Amino acid sequence: MRRIRFTALFAGSLLLVSAQVIGDVRESIARHDFAQGDKYIQNYRAKNGVTPEWLEALSWLGRGALVEKKYDQAESYADETRTLALAELAKPKLDDERHLPIALGASMEVHAQVLAARGERGEAVVFLRHELETFRTTSIATRIQKNINLLTLEGKAAPPLEMIEWLGARPVPLDHLKGRPVLLFFWAHWCGDCKREAPDLARLVSEYQSKGLVLMGPSQHYGYAAGGEDVSREQETHYIGEVISQYYATLGGMSVPLSEANFIRYGASTTPTIVLLDRQGIVRCYHPGAMPYAQLAAQVAKVVGLEARAGSK
Repeated sequence: MRRIRFTALFAGSLLLVSAQVIGDVRESIARHDFAQGDKYIQNYRAKNGVTPEWLEALSWLGRGALVEKKYDQAESYADETRTLALAELAKPKLDDERHLPIALGASMEVHAQVLAARGERGEAVVFLRHELETFRTTSIATRIQKNINLLTLEGKAAPPLEMIEWLGARPVPLDHLKGRPVLLFFWAHWCGDCKREAPDLARLVSEYQSKGLVLMGPSQHYGYAAGGEDVSREQETHYIGEVISQYYATLGGMSVPLSEANFIRYGASTTPTIVLLDRQGIVRCYHPGAMPYAQLAAQVAKVVGLEARAGSK
């Protein structure tokens, strides 16, 4: 009994240390202190070896260096993360725990973005498509598709949306909306950033609906509802409807297609993901993550064919 209790306490302590290294590295990046982030990484590995949590922390250094445009450094972190993450895959499957997919997906993302920043966009797309074939049946497939879309989707015809199941008004196929600009708002019922985007979307609808703007809000099932409680698909659908009523009622009866396939096709691993189509159904803006109102309004104004209102914020 005493040995079991000691083992449990040791395991719990290790988990806390593992989670702390991720937080410590992210705080170092926020302070632009990569030297300190490196120290955290080295100290943790010396004591605990390579763990999925350590790999996620290492991947954050790659992402931070990419944002700082330190491309050589970003590539070095990404390559190390990828090499060690692939070695870890000899033990578990990728999705057997949560940190390894984050680390491996981030290493791919950073490598591709570094290639693109160096003018090697074609090589980046080839790399990502190869990775997508390799990891198509895993949780990182949507993230890989997001990065392919970031490099290729703007200026291309929008992929069709699956519309077998929906909430709200019956969705209209995208090819039937030619002649009208379309704003696609990919969101999740658990997503705080999505809810904070709702007032800006409502303002855009109010300003541009008379000019033909159509807002559609694709979402998907995640297998759980409030508080992370596991629920049936039917129960989750009901819960999504409640979230719509509570947080998105101002969006004028937004149609909500429910489909995991749509999220994979559009690479919506980040929520919200905002996609703006012109009147010919061509993607003019593909943006993973929330957009400030002024930035999004300027994009909509271009597509609608109007000048952004002076002083819009």
